Amino acid sequence: MDNTLVAVPALLRLVREVGDYLREEFYRFDRRATEYKTARDPVSYVDRTAENMLQERCMRLLPEAGFILEESGSSDLNKPLLWVIDPLDGTKNFVHGIPLFGISVALLVEKKPVAGVVYSVMQDEAFWAVRGNGAFREKERIYVREVEDPDKVLVVTGFTYRDKARSEKYFIALNEVMRRFGGLRRLGSAALDLAYVAAGRMDVFFEMDLNPWDVAAGSLLVEEAGGKVTTFTGESDFLWGNEILAGSPWGHEALRQVLQEAGFTSPAPQLS
Repeated sequence: MDNTLVAVPALLRLVREVGDYLREEFYRFDRRATEYKTARDPVSYVDRTAENMLQERCMRLLPEAGFILEESGSSDLNKPLLWVIDPLDGTKNFVHGIPLFGISVALLVEKKPVAGVVYSVMQDEAFWAVRGNGAFREKERIYVREVEDPDKVLVVTGFTYRDKARSEKYFIALNEVMRRFGGLRRLGSAALDLAYVAAGRMDVFFEMDLNPWDVAAGSLLVEEAGGKVTTFTGESDFLWGNEILAGSPWGHEALRQVLQEAGFTSPAPQLS
């Protein structure tokens, strides 16, 4: 863990370097350059270039580590050290000219996050955490917000369409969230959603159809900020479980009950 602490300043520097590239591209990107991995899942040369930059720099930082990458897949998954990288979380925001997107980089030891950075590019704001050493926004220690009044709870989520049966349950839960709690947001970046929960700006985050690169860094931020992170049904394998529920202990339990009432009573299928 001492080596991880030493590496954090270097990790923050390299993430900011790639953030500079994303910021420059944001102002000159032509939406006609957008491609689609699926009908609703955009990608561009910006994602791929940023990922290559991050991979090359992380490889220099820890040559012995493998990678889990959003755009180019995984390699060396049996290595004890793994980088998990989302080079541009919030691509749809980016290609539509909405300045809310980020970079997510996490380091896994034995497939468990031990260090993570979420960088909000256009706000030039870095959130980072090291397991056992707390969560931070730049140099400021951050904590989840302890609030037990439903009317004051701000929930953040991401919409889903891939699994019809589970989507129907999700929208039942969404209706209850809007009825029971003080506010609901949909920002378009799971990594930033988690960082904002860790910083006390949001109280609870839930979403399904996610991948390790979406949540590896942000989940560590929430845990190190005093929050709780599980699947919808309370299991600890959220990194590979295709769904995540994160928040303050009270907020997490309040949303878990809503999800249970909506029919989420068994774990989501594991990611392959």
